[in-house]
Amino acid sequence: MAQQEKLDSISNNLANVNTEGYKRVDVSFKDLVYETLKRDGYPTTGNNAEPLNGTGVKASGWLRDDGQGSLQETGLNTDMAIDGEGYFRVTLADGSKAYTRSGSFTIDSSGTLVDKNGNRLDVEYSGEKVSLDKGNFGIDKAGTITLNENGKLTKVGKINLYNFVGQDSMASVGESLYVPKAGAQGYTVTDSNINQGYVEASNVDIAREMTDMIVTQRAFELGSRGLKTADEMWGIANNLRSR
Repeated sequence: MAQQEKLDSISNNLANVNTEGYKRVDVSFKDLVYETLKRDGYPTTGNNAEPLNGTGVKASGWLRDDGQGSLQETGLNTDMAIDGEGYFRVTLADGSKAYTRSGSFTIDSSGTLVDKNGNRLDVEYSGEKVSLDKGNFGIDKAGTITLNENGKLTKVGKINLYNFVGQDSMASVGESLYVPKAGAQGYTVTDSNINQGYVEASNVDIAREMTDMIVTQRAFELGSRGLKTADEMWGIANNLRSR
């Protein structure tokens, strides 16, 4: 079962190798209960240490690798890639907040930056909200939005980046969106750059995933054969007792 979860995580990574801003996941394992084998009639080595028999391992959780993906130039001024830590914050249809590394945005009919699912990118405007189009604004590395009106440049707002303390502080809700787990402590990121006209590729290494898949498949097969052999041995023992 633990190896099956490992295979599931590898499959998830391979399926998202071309998903912008995707972060690969891995599975951690931990030991199950150990029991002592110091029983009457059981052979021992004569040492004082009590021999132990492990009952296997289990998958203890999926961990996300927050490593930086490569930046790919698109030439679209609505696309943005984060160089460093942090997430864009978007407002969902129900008013709740979510976070994403996918910077493939567009502009809706109201002149608002939205992601591919129509979720509104959170922008801290200097005054009243302004209407944007694909040719009238620019974004610097600090996230400052500058509006170009008839050659006049005006700073109208800022895109902030956010993060939460701890590697396992956010949960995936699909569509490249994450929400903080209960009790997660958030903060505003100030030392990362926003690159306009770029998107961040996934950080999945296909060669690594294929190697992990082969190793995991072999371990899965070995476990299956062990179970089959144990069943056959119990069958032989039962037949001997019945005779």
